[in-house]
Amino acid sequence: MSDPHRIVRGMKRMILQMSARAREGHIPSAFSILDILWVLYDRVMACDARNGAGSEKDWFILSKGHGSLALYAVLAERGFFPPSLIEGFAGYESPLGGHLDRNKVPGVEASTGSLGHGFPMGVGLALGLRIQRKAGRVYTLIGDGEANEGSVWEAALLASHHGLTNLCCIIDYNHSTDRHLGLGDVADKFRSFGWEARVVDGHDHEALFRAFDALSVSSPTAVIAETTKGHGCAMMENEPAWHHRFPTEEELETMLRELS
Repeated sequence: MSDPHRIVRGMKRMILQMSARAREGHIPSAFSILDILWVLYDRVMACDARNGAGSEKDWFILSKGHGSLALYAVLAERGFFPPSLIEGFAGYESPLGGHLDRNKVPGVEASTGSLGHGFPMGVGLALGLRIQRKAGRVYTLIGDGEANEGSVWEAALLASHHGLTNLCCIIDYNHSTDRHLGLGDVADKFRSFGWEARVVDGHDHEALFRAFDALSVSSPTAVIAETTKGHGCAMMENEPAWHHRFPTEEELETMLRELS
């Protein structure tokens, strides 16, 4: 059986090289959510590259679209597109941009980048699936900074009103917004909107699997994933200056050695 943590470290090395080559990308945001995405695509979601359009499949929307590097790495690892496509990231003719485009990238379900849009799309998708009596579940991931958007809470209220038990909202709680606007107890906030809320270590694969696999049967489910921005790379962990930076050749060498 493959070691999932070894696979994640390999994807982190891939992300660093993509960003360094393109001189573009939000690496710490990608490292914050990579464990979450891997558990979803590897162990939880009914969704694969060969049956991407199956009627019973699960759906994923990355609402914080600037974390695209993580989703590209996971989709390539799961065979949605050839790894060679990664090499052209952010190039003029590449379909892989800094933000996500569902019309260009196999496996991407929604074009996102403007914060506060992807989660409401997920609510609409979950409602549509229920109306059509389809069994698929919808997972959508937002950032804690994104939770400052009013549209997030409007969507949360709508999901609760319709009792969307096929919907899971994952909050990447890396506390990057704490110095600007504290969110407080996010789990209690979702509960006050009628959701079931669970708090987990966002880098613990078993804890994530347990939180995602059995959604609430009476309400939408929120999973508050406590994460570290830039997780696994000492130079950039919780360092705001790295939010939208690419590594120099020397920094890249140090980071790749740390992740080997």
